[in-house]
Amino acid sequence: MVLVLNRTYFSEGTQGTLEWNGTIVCYTIELPWLNNQQRVSCIPEGEYVLQKRFSPKFKWHLHLRNVPGRDLILIHPANDAATELLGCIAPVTSHTGIGNGSYSRKALEKLKALVYTALDRKEEVKIIVQSKKIAL
Repeated sequence: MVLVLNRTYFSEGTQGTLEWNGTIVCYTIELPWLNNQQRVSCIPEGEYVLQKRFSPKFKWHLHLRNVPGRDLILIHPANDAATELLGCIAPVTSHTGIGNGSYSRKALEKLKALVYTALDRKEEVKIIVQSKKIAL
């Protein structure tokens, strides 16, 4: 399974659309791009393997493996990138502003239902993070 995260960058934050087979699964919010600086920047564009992860804080969520120069990059619930993220990706049901969204837990549950099913079938799940392509 391959998910595609199409990003749009702004100085205040990064907005995204997460798709699978050309269908939108959810939207995303992230910190702005600040040269991959730990805890203040979104991660570099690229292809990453996803795995299940559990923590007391976020319960079941997702972990992006082998992010260059970073560790513990997660997909977890958050509705405000500036106050709730340290480089991770938050799924949201809709964007409410730059770096802000709504109903993040609901969006994460939808994403987990899709990804966990594939992982339970022993499929590899990847996410491709890229800039949004603008059609001319």
